[in-house]
Formats: sequence, structure tokens, C-alpha cells
Amino acid sequence: MKLQPFALGIALGVLWAACVFFAGIAAMFDWGVAMVNALGSFYLGYGPSVLGAVIGAIWAFADGLVAGALIAWIYNAVAKP
Repeated sequence: MKLQPFALGIALGVLWAACVFFAGIAAMFDWGVAMVNALGSFYLGYGPSVLGAVIGAIWAFADGLVAGALIAWIYNAVAKP
């Protein structure tokens, strides 16, 4: 069975973007602020605000897209019958 790199990339991108977005919103209420600050050092503009959460979600989607595509590509290369 082969994985489709773009499909896995989209799926992981959407999932990671949602997690990062909700973490940014939660940090507005002092939940997970340390995690948001840590991710903010990688994702420029990410922070505990609505705009920061949207910016972080965009970065996270791109990050998840690339990671998912690479995971599928490596899996397909290693799991050849």
C-alpha cells in the first residue's frame, strides 16, 4: 500500500493548524502560555491573541503539509515490496 504524499500532507497540516490555533486562543486565558511562547520562537507572529493564533495556524499548516508529504515519501521509499 502506498501513501499519497499530498493527501497526508493536507491532513497533517489541517490537524496541526487546528491544534496551534486553539492553543493560541487558550493562551489568551493563561492556558498553555509557555507552549505558545515556545512555538512563537519558530512561527513568527504567533502569540496569545486571535490574530496571533491565525498567523500561527497558517505557519503550522505549511509545516504540517511539508512534514506529512515527507513522511509519506519516506514511507513509500522504505516500504517497497
